[in-house]
Amino acid sequence: MTEQRGAGLQGAGSWRSGLKTQPAAGTEASSFGRLGAIPEKRRGPSGKRKRCSLSIAFCRPCWLREVEREISFRTECGLYYSYYKQMLHAPSIAQGIADLIYDNKTESMRTINILERMNVYQEVVLAVIYRALNLWSHLEPVYLYIYTLFGLQTVYVAALYVNSWLLSGTWLSGSLAALWYIVNRIDTTRVEFTIPLRENWALPFFAVQIAGISYYLRPGLTLLRMRLSLLVVFISTFIFSLTWQFNQFVLLIQGLAVFALDCLDLIPANKVRSLYLIQAASLVLVCILQFFNTMILGSLLLSFILAAVMAQKLQKNLKSGRFSRRIWSLCVHVAIVLCLTAMINVCVKKILNLQSDEHIFTFIQAKMGFTTRDFDANLYICEEPFQLLPSDTFGRLSDSFMLYPYIIALLFLIIATAITVFYNLSNSSTSKKMNQHEQKTYLVRADVAYHLMHSILFGCLAISTMRMKYLWTSHMCVLASFGLASIDIWGAALRLLRLHTPQRTNTLRYSASILVVVAVVFKFWPRISEEISELREFYDPDTVQLMNWIK
Repeated sequence: MTEQRGAGLQGAGSWRSGLKTQPAAGTEASSFGRLGAIPEKRRGPSGKRKRCSLSIAFCRPCWLREVEREISFRTECGLYYSYYKQMLHAPSIAQGIADLIYDNKTESMRTINILERMNVYQEVVLAVIYRALNLWSHLEPVYLYIYTLFGLQTVYVAALYVNSWLLSGTWLSGSLAALWYIVNRIDTTRVEFTIPLRENWALPFFAVQIAGISYYLRPGLTLLRMRLSLLVVFISTFIFSLTWQFNQFVLLIQGLAVFALDCLDLIPANKVRSLYLIQAASLVLVCILQFFNTMILGSLLLSFILAAVMAQKLQKNLKSGRFSRRIWSLCVHVAIVLCLTAMINVCVKKILNLQSDEHIFTFIQAKMGFTTRDFDANLYICEEPFQLLPSDTFGRLSDSFMLYPYIIALLFLIIATAITVFYNLSNSSTSKKMNQHEQKTYLVRADVAYHLMHSILFGCLAISTMRMKYLWTSHMCVLASFGLASIDIWGAALRLLRLHTPQRTNTLRYSASILVVVAVVFKFWPRISEEISELREFYDPDTVQLMNWIK
C-alpha cells in the first residue's frame, strides 16, 4: 500500500527537498491557523468560505516560512508533496518525469518507478501546470497545491448538491445535503488536517461519478443525454482510479451494487453492461499509465466484470419464468458469477505471478475473526482506523439532525424496493421489452434503487472499518436530504393517514426541508463563526531543528 510505504516519513516533503528550501530559524514559534503540525479535532467551515479561511490560516506569509508549511505534511502526506517539489525543481519537465521513473531516493539501495508504484500523477500534472504558467513570481508552489485541493472540496460539495437535487427534484434538498456535509466535516472529510492524502484528490471525482450514474439511470433520457452522462461517468471514474490506490476495491463494491440491482431486475441490462465497460476501461487505462501495473490486471474487479458479463450471456432466460423459477435462476446465476470470478482471478495471478494484494485478503480474514499469523494483518486490526466505527459517530450525526431522516429514508426505500422486487420477479411477461421495464419499477426508480444499494454496502464497510467511513457519511448527507424532500415518502405517509393531496405533499416536503436548514444554521453558525476567527500557533522546534541540521 502507498500509505504503508509512506508511513513514518514525517515531514518527508521537506526532507527530500530540504537543500532547496530556506528553513525557519531555530525553534521560533510562528502563528499558525487551522492546519497545525499536529492534527486538531476542531475543524473550520466548508464551501468557498471554508476554503478561503483554511488557505489564509495555512499560508500566512508574514508568519510562516516555506519549511514550516511543508513540515506540517506528516507521514505519507509529505512523501507525496516531495514528488511535486521534485518535479518543480527538475531542470526540465522531461527530466523530472525521468527522475520519477528511475527513483533511487525513496527506497534505500533500490531504484523504483514512482509512477508505477504510487498514485502521484496529480502531483506531476500540477507541477507541469505551475511551470507552464510560470507562476514562480506570482504564487508559491505550496499555495497552488493546497488551493487545488481545497478547490476540489468545492467540487465535492457541488457534486453532493447535484446528487440530492437529481433524486428529489428540488434545490432545497441539494442545499441541505451540502450544509450537512459542512457541519459534519469531522466525519465526512480529512482534508483539513491531512491535505495531500490520495482520498482528498479522488473522492470529489467519485461524487461526480455517482451524480453521473444517477442521471444515467433516470428513465426517459434521450440518446444524446445518455451518451453525455456516460462520458461524465467515464472521465470521473478514470480520474478517480488514477488518483487513489484503493480505487479497485471501491469500484468493486460499486460493481457489486450494480450487479445486485441487475439480478433484482431494477436496472436495465444494457445500462449495467455500459457501467461495467466504463469501470473496466478506466482500470485498463490506469494500468497503461502506470506502466502496465500487474496488480491492476490481477484485481478482483476486472475478474468480476468479465465473469458477470459472461454469465449474463450464458443465462439468456434469467429474467423469465415464474417466481420460484426466477429465484432458483438467480441463485444459480450468483453462484456462477462468484465461481467464475475466483477462477479467472486465480488464473490471471498464476499467469502474471502476482501476490501483490494478498495482504488485503489476509487483513479481511483477520478482520472476520479468523486466526492468522501474518504480522501486518494483526498490526492493522490493532490500529484504531481499522477497528469498528465508534458509537460516538452516530451521536454527532444525530446532533446535526441528519441521522434520523437518513434512517427513515433508508427504511422506506428498503420496504419499497422489496415490494418492487417481488412485483418484478412475479411478472415475467414484460421481461423482453426494455420500455416496459420502467413500468415494472413502479415504487422505486432505478437511480433511487442504486443509491439505496450504494448506501447499504458502503455503510457496512464503514461500520466494519472506521477508516472507510468517509465513503459512507458523505452519501448519508445525500440520502437524508432526499428523504426529507422526497415526494414519494411524504406521499406514502399521507396516504397511510388518508390525507394525501399533491398540495399537502409539496407543502410538507418543502416546509420540512426549510425547517431543518434553519435549525442547522441556527445551531452551528455560532460555532463556525468562532472557528473562522480562531487562529492557533504552529510550534514544532524539534522538526525545524532537524531541517536546519539536514541543510
